[in-house]
Amino acid sequence: MTQTARRIVHLGGKDAVTFLQGLVSNDVLPLLRGDGLIWTALLTAQGKYLADFFVGRQDNTLFLDLPEPLADDTLRRLSMYRLRADVSLTPSDWAVTCFVDNAPQGTLADPRHPALGWRRYGAPLPETPVDWDAIRVDHLIPQTGIELIPTESYLLECGFERLHGVDFRKGCYVGQEVTARMKHKTELRKGLALVQIDQTVPVGTAILADGREVGRVFTQSGGRAIAHLQFDRSEGEMVAGAARVTRLT
Repeated sequence: MTQTARRIVHLGGKDAVTFLQGLVSNDVLPLLRGDGLIWTALLTAQGKYLADFFVGRQDNTLFLDLPEPLADDTLRRLSMYRLRADVSLTPSDWAVTCFVDNAPQGTLADPRHPALGWRRYGAPLPETPVDWDAIRVDHLIPQTGIELIPTESYLLECGFERLHGVDFRKGCYVGQEVTARMKHKTELRKGLALVQIDQTVPVGTAILADGREVGRVFTQSGGRAIAHLQFDRSEGEMVAGAARVTRLT
């Protein structure tokens, strides 16, 4: 399977990094010190997911690596917040090429998980075919538009802490209060889990236990799947459509 199409946008202006710091879930200040790649998210004031993207620096050039389906709305929101800040968002002709083995020089490590390899920005290069769905299922890595649903998903339920997409020491950002409360004041009752499934079902199929909905099935590969489950109700025998489902984690 291929990854979601991406759009690269160059980020300019003296306030660019500090501007993002007050908006997104992760700490982007390390990019003031050198090249790197940070995965982060933009949230509603109620702490719900709007978009996830990479903020990167390569050869002293700052950029955003955005999922194409959410790019227009994300850039519109960022422009709305910009006000008087010295920040520019300029379309780039860069492409992103992803590698899991034998990465060429000039790549940046994907910060979510080592299994996702490296990302290279600039002119496109040939890619070796990779089963990204299998990798994502193996490591419970959500994808934009599948497990990550705008105005519905919550970061901590979707593994952002485990995948280095949220920082709890950086201070305020949009949606920070709700995210911090979920971290420190409550025990997560729902979230992503790995399940075994004996046949493929449509993405989003409801999972039932004793006739009650306890979650939904998302990405599937090799008889396993990423599911979003109610943890206290998802033990024992479950079904999703005609498929039998067993929770593994």
